[in-house]
Amino acid sequence: MNEIRIATRKSRLALWQSEYVAEALTATHPELSVDLLPMSTRGDEVLDRSLAEIGGKGLFLKELEKALIDGRADLAVHSLKDVPAESPQGLVLAAVMPRADWADLWLSRDGQLPQDLPEGSRVGTSSLRRQSQLLRRFPHLQVEPIRGNVETRLGKMRSGEVSAVILAAAGIDRLGIDLHHRTPLQPPDFLPAPGQGVIVIQCREDDRQTRARLEALHCPLTGAQVSAERAVVAELGGDCRMPLAALAEVSGDRIRLRARLASPNGQDCLDVDLQGAKAQSESLGRQAGQELLERGGMRILSQL
Repeated sequence: MNEIRIATRKSRLALWQSEYVAEALTATHPELSVDLLPMSTRGDEVLDRSLAEIGGKGLFLKELEKALIDGRADLAVHSLKDVPAESPQGLVLAAVMPRADWADLWLSRDGQLPQDLPEGSRVGTSSLRRQSQLLRRFPHLQVEPIRGNVETRLGKMRSGEVSAVILAAAGIDRLGIDLHHRTPLQPPDFLPAPGQGVIVIQCREDDRQTRARLEALHCPLTGAQVSAERAVVAELGGDCRMPLAALAEVSGDRIRLRARLASPNGQDCLDVDLQGAKAQSESLGRQAGQELLERGGMRILSQL
């Protein structure tokens, strides 16, 4: 069959990502006809409560995964940082696209940096990972939970509801949003979410034809990076809501993995920094997760 249906969320960023995958598919397989199946998810609909309260980031995936399982769609396209460590039975993460900018961005109206803001200034983010790292470095600030799409969050900053927001650079760049004041939050003070900046393609495990078509889209370098980062998540229990940061960087046949688990207020923080063979990236990630647990990770996780 030469028709491919892609399940996608309806947000502008999700549609951009799915159209990007569709274009890559038709470039490598010109005979294909690719259609998008835009869907609304519970994660998109319930904005007055935190993701932790309503079931976690996996709520952005459930409706899309159901469309795969019941055959309404052949593929689903996700931001990998939103995908739990384990896929539902019968589904597989078949390909990761080349990684975009993995950094978080500090965004403010007038270019004020975190250290410039007065005591008690409100910074918008609903990510425990971003919150914990921000408060660890700048405890004089106050975190204001905000949800919604990229435009909604930027609107809260521009209106003065919050002094600044923290958003992923990849999303800003993909949407082509031109911002005068953008400051990357970089290591060692800030690490990204596992898989940040990566688009992943999910399909049915037994759909051999689709999986074969996706092979041309898979980026082995990105695959090694996210294999290490996501193995840390899996070792800690597979919950992408936890305040866990991880960044894997490849140089030749070697890989360096930095991971951080911190309490929501940033005061209790554990770091690991490991290196190993790129071919053993998943094992390195599991080792990092084990070290975090051995050094008191459950103490932090029990606070959530």
